[in-house]
Amino acid sequence: MPEVIVTYKKPETLKVLKSLAKYFDFKVSSAKSKENLDDILIPGDKALDISVLRDVFKDKNLDAKELREKAWKRAR
Repeated sequence: MPEVIVTYKKPETLKVLKSLAKYFDFKVSSAKSKENLDDILIPGDKALDISVLRDVFKDKNLDAKELREKAWKRAR
């Protein structure tokens, strides 16, 4: 299984990642706190229908290129 390391500054980010893990079938783990690993691991639900998320983005006129240019700018 592929792995990705995500670094973050705010504790709220971990809460968001845990919530997303439920819907997108991935696990969140922490290398620093192995003793609390049971609290962090969230099994994904493969039976979950994520097509309902289309309504969230419907009629938003989102363009991937435009999002990259506006939202992903790094502070210099």
